[in-house]
Amino acid sequence: MKLLIVEDNARVSGLLKRGLENQGYQIYISEDAEDALLILKRVKFDLVITDIMLHKMDGLELSKKIKENYEDLPIIMLTALGTIDEKIEGFDAGADDYMVKPFELRELYARIKAVLQRKGLSHNLPKKEFLTYRNLKINENTKSVFRDDIEISLTPKEFKLLHFMMENPERLLTRDEIAESVWGNNFDTGTNYIDVYITYLRKKIDKNFDEKLIHTKSGMGFILTYNI
Repeated sequence: MKLLIVEDNARVSGLLKRGLENQGYQIYISEDAEDALLILKRVKFDLVITDIMLHKMDGLELSKKIKENYEDLPIIMLTALGTIDEKIEGFDAGADDYMVKPFELRELYARIKAVLQRKGLSHNLPKKEFLTYRNLKINENTKSVFRDDIEISLTPKEFKLLHFMMENPERLLTRDEIAESVWGNNFDTGTNYIDVYITYLRKKIDKNFDEKLIHTKSGMGFILTYNI
């Protein structure tokens, strides 16, 4: 399934690309609306994600032009503008959904699925087999973990923690977020269980590799990234 992202901020587009590719989508990036329209002539897409604040032609005008030529192509708008009037303007321009920055990648994944289902395209949704980040890979079917094709044995809780971090790469995860997603709502965040399991993961995932992926941000949380 092919998605076109129109975003002039390279950091944002890169983060979206990595996250959505991990979900199984094939991602194309365009930095401006005019280039996006040229790409649309060459490639058949299933959905467009566009920022509103673009150079030259903004996302509102781009959406109108897309709907003129590709009436059934769904569009999700991303913007820092979040008033009711601005949202209505986005929908009037042809947006099928509208997300205000900053947002969680998990919410974007859910919005994409919902829009595609409304458009009758849910049968095209990618079926993930692997979740990957750098040379770290999870096989979703067998629940196996590999780094540089070397299989790493994890306990069920370690696997769940790593899986959550790989679903949210390069994003700082707080202890509360990890506790809720991995241990459930009744977890006591006053304990040091999360720190202990992060230590377990580091020993298994990072110890024998030069590039370290699991990092602690003191007093803030944990992050899966190579760029630190």
